[in-house]
Amino acid sequence: MLRTLGAFILDIMQIVVFAIAIFLFVYLLILQPHKIHGKSMYPSFDDGEFLLTDKISYRFDNPKRGDVIVFKAPDGKDEYIKRIIALPGEKIMIENGKVFINGKILNEPYLSPEQITNEGNFAKNGKELLVPENSFFVMGDNRDHSLDSRAFGFIERTKIIGKAWLVYWPPQKSGIIQAAIY
Repeated sequence: MLRTLGAFILDIMQIVVFAIAIFLFVYLLILQPHKIHGKSMYPSFDDGEFLLTDKISYRFDNPKRGDVIVFKAPDGKDEYIKRIIALPGEKIMIENGKVFINGKILNEPYLSPEQITNEGNFAKNGKELLVPENSFFVMGDNRDHSLDSRAFGFIERTKIIGKAWLVYWPPQKSGIIQAAIY
């Protein structure tokens, strides 16, 4: 009896350790949950939504314009969720409420039609900026309520945690996050 109780406890401990190991492997290397804080990505994402971030795809492929990414904020404490607007080597300019990439207006189907893009401390109206190598220019979809590259500048690739992949809460909004089509 004592021997079977000991074997049972050992089996439970092995299962718990194995489950923790699998969780840590997935959490640290493959997928990580994130919660949307604030309205900076509205209407694409609402405050309080939960999503999974794919941490592996950018090991094999480059981030693309329109990808929604999670990255370490410039303060190093927080994590932000924003959309990639300009890629390394591209020239970006904000002028008269519109975004231009390499001199051409950027069509942003994920924005509401009345949305305008104002300048920031970093990206001034009419000033063309060259995105450095291994860096990206990111913005929130709710431009009036987003702290993004217009204010703090470019995001280095090393700061990217991963690509927003799946909304899982609330259930009525759950699903794969679609890439923007330009």
